[in-house]
Amino acid sequence: MNPPEDLNEYADAVMKLYLQLPETPLKPSANDRQTAESLGARRIDLKAVESAMLLGTIRRLSRSSDMPPLSPIRSLAYFLPVIEEVLFNPVPDDYLQYLRKKVGLLSCGGKTIQRR
Repeated sequence: MNPPEDLNEYADAVMKLYLQLPETPLKPSANDRQTAESLGARRIDLKAVESAMLLGTIRRLSRSSDMPPLSPIRSLAYFLPVIEEVLFNPVPDDYLQYLRKKVGLLSCGGKTIQRR
């Protein structure tokens, strides 16, 4: 899935991915929109963005229960370091489906659900 030619379409797609994740806000901020647009301006593939968001979420949700809880994610910028990591070391195409399922399982104690 390549970045759409239309920056608004790309930013909408990124916002949709972001808002579907557990522990993210119900509504995006203006800064979130700007971050999404900057990713589109860099022509970052949506699969890479989604993979990074899912990896970041899995890392949060699979933290040891002995650790103090993390505060909710408040900004799309939270995922920027993971996006850079995925750009440097891409995940295989067939791994994305696994990441989606894993987030679903971790976010609801073993039951696959959709947040919204």
